[in-house]
Amino acid sequence: MPHSDNDTSQSPQVKYIQIEADQAGQRIDNFLRTALKGAPKSLIYRLLRKGEVRVNKKRIKPEYKLQADDSVRIAPVRLPQKGEAAPVSDSLLAHLESAILFEDDRLIVINKPSGLAVHGGSGVTLGLIEAVRKLRPDARFIELVHRIDRDTSGCIMIAKKRSMLRFLHEALRERKVTKVYQAMVVGRWESSDQHIDVPLLRVEARSGERFVKVDSEGKPSFTEFRVLRRFGDLATLIEARPKTGRTHQIRVQLAHEGFPVLGDDKYGDFNLNKELKRVGLKRMFLHAHKISFQHPFTEDQFECESELPQDLSLIFNE
Repeated sequence: MPHSDNDTSQSPQVKYIQIEADQAGQRIDNFLRTALKGAPKSLIYRLLRKGEVRVNKKRIKPEYKLQADDSVRIAPVRLPQKGEAAPVSDSLLAHLESAILFEDDRLIVINKPSGLAVHGGSGVTLGLIEAVRKLRPDARFIELVHRIDRDTSGCIMIAKKRSMLRFLHEALRERKVTKVYQAMVVGRWESSDQHIDVPLLRVEARSGERFVKVDSEGKPSFTEFRVLRRFGDLATLIEARPKTGRTHQIRVQLAHEGFPVLGDDKYGDFNLNKELKRVGLKRMFLHAHKISFQHPFTEDQFECESELPQDLSLIFNE
């Protein structure tokens, strides 16, 4: 069981994992990244090289593909600790339970609240995925299908089966998953329908802060936009349908075109953001509104939708 040894207060123990049919087919190095949460790649490859991870009592190479009923033995290993994980409060668990938009034995879709990172790390000790594992402690497999920014609210998918994770990752790569966002941007967007196609590059400032910019050396990004409602010359509510999945894609594309997202503290209009806080907009106006794809098992069109949360819809009344 990949998540069976969460107690870090005791000395590391030998770990035995029996591979189930749903886990078969993946490389052992990728499997260990899930089984040994927080382990750097260098540690995983060192364990494999030294024979401290064995399958059916034999040494294996990183490219070995697991088979159903394989027995994986992992020698005692102490993972690097960045501090104790934050406890998951009962109130957060109750909120997430009520925020579940869809759940079956393969998939969960959650209406993620703004301000909650999708996973711990980079100074964040608690994320959505850690909380969902607490929410579903008996689930053998809980993994993020994709990510949305910490300040973005709305639909996010979490796989409960590796087969579903593989299917959705392939569907995302082949652009067979439709993701629809709603955003309020600064200024009057004249064109009813428009697309933005620019290369995006991830960079790191001298301060260590990471951000994304439009750069010819970057990777291609493509998003379709449609106007939903104009508020004079002040702001425009738009719909965004990203066809690629670059970090901060929608936010950077809009800022590059001169229409930054309201409340965006990284790429937005900082002076305007201060004014907006005074009238009630406390965070970035970006919401993952809808997600849809053809279900691999029922072959029906699966669709999940989340309406604008109250803290965003209130701005319409200002």
